[in-house]
Amino acid sequence: MSMEARRVEALEHYRILDTAPHPSFDAVTRAAQTAFDTPIALISLVDSCRQWFKSAIGVDVRETPRRFSFCTHAIGLHDVFVVEDAHADALFADNPLVTGDPHIRAYAGAPIIDPEGSALGTLCVIDTAPRRFDARERRLLADLSECAMTAITLHSQSILLRSADRLIKRHMGRDLVA
Repeated sequence: MSMEARRVEALEHYRILDTAPHPSFDAVTRAAQTAFDTPIALISLVDSCRQWFKSAIGVDVRETPRRFSFCTHAIGLHDVFVVEDAHADALFADNPLVTGDPHIRAYAGAPIIDPEGSALGTLCVIDTAPRRFDARERRLLADLSECAMTAITLHSQSILLRSADRLIKRHMGRDLVA
């Protein structure tokens, strides 16, 4: 199995894709937006063909095709990925997310890495003007991405606990009838 296939399998294991918004995720994106004073902050989870936003501040869409995703590049590095001016970057200058809505000019994304080392997506901040991200800001973004991973883990564990609770109740119900 390729590393990418293992990464997508790990993402699917957490059963987080296409779930409803949740305050714990929105708190992380709000903190990032406030700390970086950007119009956009996202928790972006990257599957095989799209990036899906578990939490999105400053955009109305819930997903975009992976081929346009800045986050795809961030998850491949396992480090904070920065584009200071997307218009001047050969990789992104023609990207529809740069030339059209939301008019990305600056991007910083920290991978959300699970305990086994799989990058599930990113916590990213996006600006509509070029900007630099210093070492302190990069560290803060990486720290906030760890908070996003904690929220993903708690989400997954709550699903497992609810499932176990249903099984126990079903099993206890059979014992009472017997």
